[in-house]
Amino acid sequence: MSIVVTGATGQLGRLVIDQLLTTVPADEIAAVVRDETKAAPLAARGIELRVADYDRPESLKDVFRAGDRVLLISGSEVGRRVPQHTAVIDAAKAAGVAQLAYTGVLGGPDADFTLADEHKITERLILDSGLPHTFLRNGWYTENYTDNLAPVLEHGAVVANAGDGRVASATRADYAAAAAAVLTGEGHIGAAYELSGDVAWSFAEYAAEVAKATGKEIVHKNVPASVHQEILVGAGLPEGFAAILVDVDAAIERGLLAGTSGDLARLIGRPTTPLAETVAAAVAGA
Repeated sequence: MSIVVTGATGQLGRLVIDQLLTTVPADEIAAVVRDETKAAPLAARGIELRVADYDRPESLKDVFRAGDRVLLISGSEVGRRVPQHTAVIDAAKAAGVAQLAYTGVLGGPDADFTLADEHKITERLILDSGLPHTFLRNGWYTENYTDNLAPVLEHGAVVANAGDGRVASATRADYAAAAAAVLTGEGHIGAAYELSGDVAWSFAEYAAEVAKATGKEIVHKNVPASVHQEILVGAGLPEGFAAILVDVDAAIERGLLAGTSGDLARLIGRPTTPLAETVAAAVAGA
């Protein structure tokens, strides 16, 4: 039996493995990766590599073993996730894994924005499979914003169409710690955790934190959805992806990413990382 992390070379996957290694021997962890060369640092740490591709179901045939605890990190390619996730679920069922944990989206079946659609379908597929499962309904990563500070600093503005809506974000490391806790602990089968930061913040408050960390004047500019769409496309984003981001802001305005259930802090045994701390670190590293 191994703890198996899919998408292990991605930003979240790497952090999950880092967290697992604090309590689990390396030879009890397996990493599912597409590119063995890219995963060489994991192999160097003693982690077993299992090479497979979400887009090639046949490659997943021998990736899982009976009794494995598996983390299915959702695919990054919006629009292709359902067939990709289906392939993983089918392979996990055929192998007889002991647990399939899935990183979905805050709100689960109640999330009514476009980016949630594939997550909701995936949860239903997992339920229909009969696999022992745990749903990790991740809220927003603070890094979704702090990794993209350049335009904010260039224009002196945080632009959004979310009005006074609030975001209860946490860091990737926070979510990774929760995933590791679920994969190594007991009592999580059948659970659905609504994971989010302890404090929900507004974009005006985010702008104020960036201003404080940089010493520059940074304001929040709320714009209509159509204008935000034009700005994002003008910055080089594909129209479809820009529309998804605009739709997310609309969901934020409706309060769908503001929930503070406390599940994340309880799973990781500490408060979630404050917004100010993540902003300050991002500014220092810029």
